[in-house]
Order: sequence, then C-alpha cells, then structure tokens
Amino acid sequence: MIKAPPTPKGFRDIKPEMAKKRREAINIIVSVLEEYDFVPIETPTIEFAQTLEGKYGEEERLIYKFTDRGGRKLALRYDLTVPLARYVATYNPSLPFRRYQIGQVFRGENPQKGRFREFTQVDFDCVGSSDLDEDAKVVAVTIKCMRGLGFKDAIMLINDRANFSNLPIEAVRAIDKINKIGEEGVTAELVAGGMSQDQAQEAVEKIRSQNPTSNLEQIFSILKEDYNLQEGVDFKFDPTLARGLDYYTAAIFELKMDQNPTSLSVGAGGRYDNLIGMFSKKDIPAVGFSFGLDRLMDLLYP
Repeated sequence: MIKAPPTPKGFRDIKPEMAKKRREAINIIVSVLEEYDFVPIETPTIEFAQTLEGKYGEEERLIYKFTDRGGRKLALRYDLTVPLARYVATYNPSLPFRRYQIGQVFRGENPQKGRFREFTQVDFDCVGSSDLDEDAKVVAVTIKCMRGLGFKDAIMLINDRANFSNLPIEAVRAIDKINKIGEEGVTAELVAGGMSQDQAQEAVEKIRSQNPTSNLEQIFSILKEDYNLQEGVDFKFDPTLARGLDYYTAAIFELKMDQNPTSLSVGAGGRYDNLIGMFSKKDIPAVGFSFGLDRLMDLLYP
C-alpha cells in the first residue's frame, strides 16, 4: 500500500465536518461585521518582502521569506493588517474605510496546541478616523461576535501604549509576557536586557500601578453608554497588557475566554496611527482587531 505524503509541520488538512463548522462560525462573525458597516476585501497571500519587513519588531524573524526564479524577494503574509495598509496606500478608498478580511496567514514559529504555522485570521479595521468611537466600536463588535458564537464569559482586556511611553521597547515586549512567565520571569528578562534588579522591579511595579489614560476613560464611557457593555464583565483595564508588535500607538486590546489572565488569547488588536503612513506618506489613523479562527474552533469543538 502506498502511503500518502505528510503535510509539513504546522500545516494541516481540514476535513469536511470541521470545514462546515468553520464556515458557520465565519457566517456569524460576518453578519455582525456587516451590521456595523464593515465591507470585505481580499489581498494577495504573497507580498514583496520589503512590504512586511520593519513592521513586526522581534516577530519579524517568523516571516516566511523566499526568492522566486526572477530574483524577487517575496514573503508570505504574516498578518492581514500590513497588507491592509498597503491596500489603502494603493487605492486611496474614501475615509473612514471600514473593512474586514478573512484569510490564511503564515508564521514560522514552533507549532503547539492551538498554534499553527498556517492559520486563519478574521480581521476588521476602521481606517481614516482618530475618533475614539471607532476604538469603542471595535471592542463592542468583538464582544458581540463572541456572544453570538456562544462564548458568554469572553472578556476584552484593554490598555494604552501611552502607559509605556517612558520604557524602551525591549521592556514593553518583556512585560507583555507577564501572564505567561510571571513577574519573576519578566524581571529576569529585563535584567538580562541590561536593567539592574532594582530598576526591573521598579518598572514592573510602576506598570502594575498604572491607571486608565484619559483616552481609555472615554472609550470605556462609550462602551457603557452607547453599547451597554459592562466593565469587569465585557471589558476591563489591564495595565500589564502591552502587545509586542511595534506598530501599535494608543489603545490596545486582547481577547480572553474568561477572567483568568493566563487563559489563551483568541484575538488581539489596537490603534496603529502610523503604519499606513509608512506606505502612503500621509497621516492616516487606524484601529482594528483580529480573531484567530483556529483557536476559536478549538474552543468551540474541543
């Protein structure tokens, strides 16, 4: 009997039963997005490598890069946000532009439970508005999608990158791991990065004691007054949330399945007011969010 060749590590086939369930989940999410005036676009799976380079900080090492037979340096898309920025710079759509995209992304990381090298993102963004109503809308739409999928305990953690304005980016990246490696692990990483033990402990304590910025207070107010969401149930402030990607500039979001800070994240996002300007040479603010569909499905059908 001839044995079929395997798929590469971190890549997989999806059988009809699960493919149907994935489509049902996508339909629920899309119905909410279109209710709030998000429209679909599609972008290529492959971009020029230079389009993606310099956007992801230390995560850039995970980009799949290659050279084609014409000598062009290409890459598989790492996410759907940078391609969106390139799309906006290319086509100059009317602003604000609210779009969603569902597609495969690729990251050369170590595969493990709930983490693959090829996976599906459901991404939605508002481009062209600095109004905090758009930040609140992104949070509210996310929570409505989760409730529609049956996740009654899901909660959005929210912070502001302004709370890290006096820290080097290396320290921000370390603090973003606090729920995974604990305060001692973060302190050790900061010390390894050049801080003294006292400086590292002081940085962690300072972050722990931060309060919501005025921007966050406004977002929280909109969420409660306009969307009837409850602080502490649907969303809450988390001063240790940092989001490691370099392009975030203000409010940042991370979706958890429950109140346990160590529970798996199934989505993240935030405001990135400078990214599109890297391509368009214009100041174009933006805010968005991305679901990891594969993690959602693992939780829906364990």
